[in-house]
Amino acid sequence: MFIFTILKKLIYILLIFCSFQTTANAQTGLEQYGPTADLKYINTYPNPASDVLNFKFQKGNSRSYSIQILNSIGKRMYQAKGLPAFFSLDLKSLRFYRGIYIYQLIDRDGVVIESSKILVVN
Repeated sequence: MFIFTILKKLIYILLIFCSFQTTANAQTGLEQYGPTADLKYINTYPNPASDVLNFKFQKGNSRSYSIQILNSIGKRMYQAKGLPAFFSLDLKSLRFYRGIYIYQLIDRDGVVIESSKILVVN
């Protein structure tokens, strides 16, 4: 039983490391395109959020993207495809508890093109 607990903690640590490594790779990939490195595809507000989190696309076709939100140990908490230009998430009904979450915006080829942190304070 003790060994199982240790293995479980190691898996959680590994998942956290992998999610941050993915985030770092996604941000590094944007830098190669020069001036578009500062381009944000989506705005999230309010951040920190308590009840509702809003997502608004800056420009372009939002239907070609998908989004996923990961908790601090890398577990996928939410995923959606074919996004509208503006949408909101009810954090309480989706059981987003207090903590730090990471959203990843993914293009149709499966490449993470934007990633950022979200703080939930409910």
